[in-house]
Order: sequence, then structure tokens, then C-alpha cells
Amino acid sequence: MTATRTRFSDGRWHFQHGPIDIIVGAEGSVAALEAAHEAAWQRFQPVLDELVRELPLLRLPVGGRCPLQGRIARRMWQACQPYSASYITPMAAVAGAVAEELVGCYDRAGVERAWINNGGDIALYLAPSQSVRVGLYADLARLDAQTLRRGIDSDGQFEVSSRMPVRGVATSGWRGRSFSLGIADSVTVLAATAAAADAAATVIANAVDVPDERIVRRPACDLKDDSDLGEMLVTVDVPPLESRLVLQALRAGWLRAQALRRAGLIWSAALVCQQQVLVTDTAETELARRTLEDREVSIHRGHTGLDPVSRRSGPWIADQVRNDGLFNPVPLQFSSPLAELQTGAVFA
Repeated sequence: MTATRTRFSDGRWHFQHGPIDIIVGAEGSVAALEAAHEAAWQRFQPVLDELVRELPLLRLPVGGRCPLQGRIARRMWQACQPYSASYITPMAAVAGAVAEELVGCYDRAGVERAWINNGGDIALYLAPSQSVRVGLYADLARLDAQTLRRGIDSDGQFEVSSRMPVRGVATSGWRGRSFSLGIADSVTVLAATAAAADAAATVIANAVDVPDERIVRRPACDLKDDSDLGEMLVTVDVPPLESRLVLQALRAGWLRAQALRRAGLIWSAALVCQQQVLVTDTAETELARRTLEDREVSIHRGHTGLDPVSRRSGPWIADQVRNDGLFNPVPLQFSSPLAELQTGAVFA
């Protein structure tokens, strides 16, 4: 298995090594970008082997003292440690931790901003006075090949500026390529680092849940024999639920997100389930709901830094959640500024 890299016509890079599938974008001087891209490529190549060497430990629940040696592995463990009272393994932060490691290569003179998108989990580098805008595509169920070809409409967008304590964006949910214990279509989290956002998104998405016998769950090990979740029941199908049940599930996740926000573990979060949305800016007395169908997503400026719905907004840096095998569109066929090799959905 050999790592590969491809340069797109717009200057972005695609790095791939086994299951690690990354889009890199950056702006700055030509010399600085060339040096940063090369440094990122050199750092990327051994990452998979480093993680595989410690994989048995990475699949164990976080607790006690960190037993891991590698820098990325230890970052994964540290991001998950605040949640060790419940079952969580460092694998909950793997995508964000890898993205965070690579984005460090762009912290140098001449680079204005950079983003590493690891399957929808995004690490940012922003020089002073710089910012990025990120598109939010909230529900994978609405995405099909026709949508990809005509150009994806974002459900919302938000701006992250260098003044904000946010350098990581991550999304989790039962429809993604990772397992979830809950029923959220997506939970998008902004946090200080990509690893922290990744772990928190997992935890909040797990909390978006409601007991209902119509929800189909199966042991994780039946779906993937080497899953770190073992025999824990993960969500594999969620039928249309009554609005009150959806709101009940969202409120459970919202309460978890608010607790993490008070603890300083996240900056903000947007929770989506069956066209209903809650964000951490929502007051508990309001628990306002907006529908994606009416394009009234409750995403506000304020603390969150998110704007209301804006169709075909950009520039997008949330390029893809890949490797789900659902789509295989032809490169360069999209009218939206997404990754040419997109084969999944845009999250975050």
C-alpha cells in the first residue's frame, strides 16, 4: 500500500494512503506554499504505519495514564480523555488528529491560511487577520449523483476568523462512514483543535438519541469485525419519526453539547435530525426549530459565528466524506467548487 498525491488545477492537493483520504488547500506566497505542501506530504507518508503500530492500544477505552507513544496517537487519546467516564477510544478522534498534525506544516511565514480536510474533519491554520468560510451540508440522505453534478447547495455557512479560538471543525452522525450510537443525521462542532472537535462531535452525536423499537441497531463487530466498539449496538437505520421524538433526541444531544460548551471543550455545535435543527446558541426556553426544507436553518452569527442559509456559498473547504462507495462521479464534472474526486457527502 503506497501513499499517493495528486495536485488539482486549482492548486489543492489530494493525499491518500489506505483509508486516510485528505484534501489540502492553502493560500500564500508561492515559495511558502511549495515548502509547506512538501513538508505536509513528507509528514503524511508515514502516518498510517505509525497508527497501525499502536492500533491495539488505540482500540482500547481511554482511562488511566496514556499508554501511547506516537504524537498523533497521544493527541487522539488526549482529545478523548475528557470523556473517559463513558466508553470512548482514541479512535473517536483519529481523523481530526491526523488533520491537525498536517496543518502544522503550514504554520510558517508566507502562508496566509490553510485547511486540511480529512473526510469532513477539518484542521485550520489562519495567519492574523485571516478567515475562512465553511459550508454546512447537513443531511447525507439528500445527496445523490444528480445533486453532485448540478452543484451542491449548502444548508448554511459559517466564518472562522483568526480572532476566534477555533481551529477545528468536525461532523459525526449515523449516516457517516463511522459508527454512531445515536440517530443524528449530523452534528457539526467547532472547537479549538480538529482532534477536540472530532471527539466532541462523536460524543454529542451519540447523545442525540431516543428509545424507539423502530430504530435498527446492530453490534458494531457484526458490521466490522475489528471495530473498536465491539458488541456495542450502533445505529444502522432510522425510519421517519414523529416530530416530538426527533426533538426529544435533539434536545438530549443539545444538553450534552451545552455541557461541553460550559466546560470549554467546544465553541459551538449544530445538531440536525430529520430536518430539525438545534444549535448551541439556542436558549433552552426557546428550543427553536427550523426546517431544512424551508431553508430556515437556525444558524446565527452571535457566539457561533454561523450565518443563515446561503445557497451555493463558498469557498467551500468541507470537500467530502469519502470511501462510502455510494458515488463515483467523473472528475471535473461538478459545477460546485468541491473536490474533483468526491465520492461521498459534504459534512461540516
